[in-house]
Amino acid sequence: MQAFRDFLFNDWYFAIPMFLMSLTGVTLVIWRLLLNYHAGVNMAAFLPAFQQRLEKEGVEGALKYCKSRTEVIPRRLYVAGLDSHKQGLAAVRRAMANAIELEILPDLNFLLPPILAIAKIATMVGLLGTVISMINTFIAIQQAKGGVSDQAGAIGLALFATALGLVTAIPLVFSHVLLKSWVGRFELRMKSAAHRLLFLLQNVKLPPVKAAAPAAGPVTPAD
Repeated sequence: MQAFRDFLFNDWYFAIPMFLMSLTGVTLVIWRLLLNYHAGVNMAAFLPAFQQRLEKEGVEGALKYCKSRTEVIPRRLYVAGLDSHKQGLAAVRRAMANAIELEILPDLNFLLPPILAIAKIATMVGLLGTVISMINTFIAIQQAKGGVSDQAGAIGLALFATALGLVTAIPLVFSHVLLKSWVGRFELRMKSAAHRLLFLLQNVKLPPVKAAAPAAGPVTPAD
């Protein structure tokens, strides 16, 4: 503990950034977990209520019901599809695919790149601190009259930088892998939910797509 205390006070210019990166990384992970928690929806409870609203009130009633929800699938995916129901099922499918790829997935990956960046930077900063401390230690050994044993404490102190960097990086990398895996599973849930919406809409009479009116030909003057 004394060696670690010496590292905090003597090498504070490395210790403080490392602790700040650790605190920032933990904050970002907790923030992302809260966002994921509020994004999820219990489809087993939502779909029966949605289907009942669709059968009784039609597409407009189902659309209002989805807009009243706060979860990602009803609020963003289903709303995007139901907004395009007047153009037919093909338009509904395209709207939901665009919502997944261009809107929802980027939001689900929010904060993941900074988490991974902090993990990599913390490792490199810790290694840099160790290298600089070791260089100073060897210079002190060369200039001092004592042997290597007199500088053993300084050598051990230099390794605290790498240890602190690894302690910061390992949980962040592990969290990043788990969060990425969650995004992949949630994407599959969204695609499954989109197919269920298309299946439900097949039983609802959607208005036919209006064909483009033929261009009027030149008017022939009467004789």
